[in-house]
Amino acid sequence: MKPPAQLVPPMPGRRTTSRNLLAGLTVALVATLVAALAPTVGAAPAHAAPVLLSQGRPATASTTEGGAFPASAAVDGNSGTRWSSSFSDPQWLRVDLGSRATVTGVTLVWEAAHARAFQIQTSDDGSSWTTIHSTTNGTGGTQTLAVSGAGRYVRMYGTQRATGYGYSLWEFQVFGETGGGPVDPVEPTDPRNPNLGPNTFVFDPSTPTATIQSRLNTLFTQQETNQFGPQRYAVLFRPGNYTADVNLGFFTQVAGLGMSPDDVNLNGHVRVEASWFGGNATQNFWRAAENLSVTLPAGVSVERWAVSQAAPYRRMHLRGAQNQIQLWDGYTGWSSGGLMADTRIDGLVVSGSQQQWYSRNSEFGNGWTGSVWNMVFQGVAGAPTPNFPNPSHTVIPTTPLVREKPFLYVDGTGEYRVFVPALRTNSAGTSWYNKTPAGSSISLADFFVVRPGTSAATINNALAQGRHLLFTPGVHRITEPIQVNRANTVVLGLGLATIQTDNGTVGMRVADVDGVKVAGLMFEAGTTNSPVLMEVGPAGSAASHAANPTSLHDVFFRIGGPGVGRATTSLVVNSDNVIGDHMWLWRADHGDGVGWTVNTADTGLIVNGDDVTMYGLFVEHYQKFQTIWNGNGGRTYFYQNELPYDPPNQAAWMNGSTRGYAAYKVADSVTSHQAWGLGSYAYFNVDPSVVAERSFEVPNNPNVRFTNMVTVSLGGVGTINRMINNTGNTVNTTNQVSYLTGYP
Repeated sequence: MKPPAQLVPPMPGRRTTSRNLLAGLTVALVATLVAALAPTVGAAPAHAAPVLLSQGRPATASTTEGGAFPASAAVDGNSGTRWSSSFSDPQWLRVDLGSRATVTGVTLVWEAAHARAFQIQTSDDGSSWTTIHSTTNGTGGTQTLAVSGAGRYVRMYGTQRATGYGYSLWEFQVFGETGGGPVDPVEPTDPRNPNLGPNTFVFDPSTPTATIQSRLNTLFTQQETNQFGPQRYAVLFRPGNYTADVNLGFFTQVAGLGMSPDDVNLNGHVRVEASWFGGNATQNFWRAAENLSVTLPAGVSVERWAVSQAAPYRRMHLRGAQNQIQLWDGYTGWSSGGLMADTRIDGLVVSGSQQQWYSRNSEFGNGWTGSVWNMVFQGVAGAPTPNFPNPSHTVIPTTPLVREKPFLYVDGTGEYRVFVPALRTNSAGTSWYNKTPAGSSISLADFFVVRPGTSAATINNALAQGRHLLFTPGVHRITEPIQVNRANTVVLGLGLATIQTDNGTVGMRVADVDGVKVAGLMFEAGTTNSPVLMEVGPAGSAASHAANPTSLHDVFFRIGGPGVGRATTSLVVNSDNVIGDHMWLWRADHGDGVGWTVNTADTGLIVNGDDVTMYGLFVEHYQKFQTIWNGNGGRTYFYQNELPYDPPNQAAWMNGSTRGYAAYKVADSVTSHQAWGLGSYAYFNVDPSVVAERSFEVPNNPNVRFTNMVTVSLGGVGTINRMINNTGNTVNTTNQVSYLTGYP
């Protein structure tokens, strides 16, 4: 039985976000300025002053204007000679530094014909490139850029000219230090006996039941409360039958290694409870159950999955029509948001005090009962009858375009492979129950297995050789971006493997190519501010990927919590047609390294690409707009947000003359956008007098449509004045919940 919404305890359980003159500046003076300034950038530890690495080195270019302005003229130290390209886009100028170097600064001395949009890129092999600086607002003149990257080759890659002429550089100067970190050999992967690292445990039916249970108990004891430790674990079961009670703690993934969930059956439980927090499940994050079937013990009819964000229950089968799965801890507390996808529950789903939930492409044999604020069902057989907001069920019959998450399995010969599900259009129900999954299979021999301590340079070298990536459980610290440039590359993490950005680098950049799949990873900010943790497509991306979109599955972001973390934006999507399949972008509101001026982060998600679709999007606590959508044709199915808890006062949280920033901002230039099932909550516990003017800010256009929204003042602590634009009731101490079924 679900408690009525008004009986849910109001106290939030949440931890719960002319230029030729400039060109005449002497090369020596520019070099002196860069050398003097570069050591202070980012307040990094003292190093030897960066040196000019590019002068006199071999240089090549995409084109030269009539052959009279060669590439070498841009690296000859003479400010009176220049390289100039033909009159088209794109164009590039490349310098070979002779050996791998750490690159900390680049100076471009432009002739009047300069770049409006360009990137600075590095490469170890001259063919696979990592972007270390990108702009669409190039100023021309002399541009001095502080960058962070490494490689033997450095190039300026221009994508938009500022004039009707080509690109023209008097000087292209690269500064840094020789030696850019180790590039280790790319190990081959034995697909029958892969080294998945010390934190991956693989069981088969011959493993004694006591051995399996002892390992599970040890992991749970260690991880039950360990939400901010560096430990990460994956527990994998080969096809067969087992008896096991899997009680999942933080940063633990349990998964079957069959082609179907029914290939692995656990007689017992796969459960999450909240005893460690007094029954309050609102901090039960970061764990996963995937690709398993579960048969409950005799006489037991309840499975408990009491979770909140970043805890997918994906490609699962809970057997027995008489059974039920409960999404809260059972009359003792709250839970606050989760995902169920590609899953079959033979019996009943009971949401109880679960505050919001997204179910996609699943099958509920005996249906669903329960509702608090925002429950969204998409492509779900057995979904309840829609009657938003009484109860608050949003039901969407089909899923327009989705690809299920890739997964690791063992085939009939004993070889480890990764299955990549095919795109499905206008789908409902699971991809596997009583059907043969469509997709392709890749041998693990084609993957580079990444273990903690592997440098980003080595990872990029593996990618340049055409390998896919499998990240083993652990924290992977990187000092330069991981660059995914090849179409159809699969990047898969086990055990919620975490990429932590050191030295202010970007964590991962995905090129504007078809069909990249990134799944099962968390990106975490380091102490030095990163401009962005993950970028999908460089700025200005415009290629259509409608037939084969890039997709992100169970990809999570964290700013602070284990300690200080800083990143201006967590995720930027520049490519068109990208699919997001369950993501949580979180600026920490509890843990270590948390505070208004400590774990700083402006925005969670910025979407610049067209026709981008998000399924199950959670964005919380950023200090400006939580989500900014600049592309046309965007769609979001389920959105959950909490505004930042910690503005110290109203003056500290103002968008010009507007009180606060919206949770979801659709740019004024957008002409088409749709969203279904959105919730935004306020809990301004530092200064309860703080007001958010509105939660959703959108252009007034008949093709920009929002369906089924809710705003909540959690416990009456803080105010949201309007829901969307200037529409919707105020929520505050007196009126804590407000609903709206449509806008406009």
